[in-house]
Amino acid sequence: MTQPPTGQGPEPVDPQDAHNAPGQPHPADPGQPGPGQPQQSAYGGVSAGPVRPLTPGEEQGWGVALHLGGVFLSWLVPLVVWLVFRERSRMIDDHGKEALNFQITLFIAYVVGGILTVILIGALIIFIAWVCAIVFGIMAAIAAYNRRPYRYPISIRFIK
Repeated sequence: MTQPPTGQGPEPVDPQDAHNAPGQPHPADPGQPGPGQPQQSAYGGVSAGPVRPLTPGEEQGWGVALHLGGVFLSWLVPLVVWLVFRERSRMIDDHGKEALNFQITLFIAYVVGGILTVILIGALIIFIAWVCAIVFGIMAAIAAYNRRPYRYPISIRFIK
């Protein structure tokens, strides 16, 4: 066990050794955090540093997830994946916008079909939208897996 110093008060700090002074920045890099210390973000929080781009395998996986996730959970999966990874990959940014636009378009078709079920045509609209979601979602997922761009044939461009 270490014994505390026997003198009164804190140990004196050598003024010649400024980088050891408490609360002082490292003299070689004033105002910047030292190595291994978190960076201050522009919004007052702590930033993890520069954004690491996705690897090609990660791009393929998240690109497929964007399109197939929309088949099961509508616009929620494309929105979350696009918001999280859009700055890390141009491919995910493009595929994310496309998938989100398509899923919002389908959501509108489902709502219109739900309202029109009163006159029986709504069930047909919902069925056609569901088939389009599956077919075009699979085609888009294959394009994302092959790292090719894809444009849904029926989609309103809400996000450009």
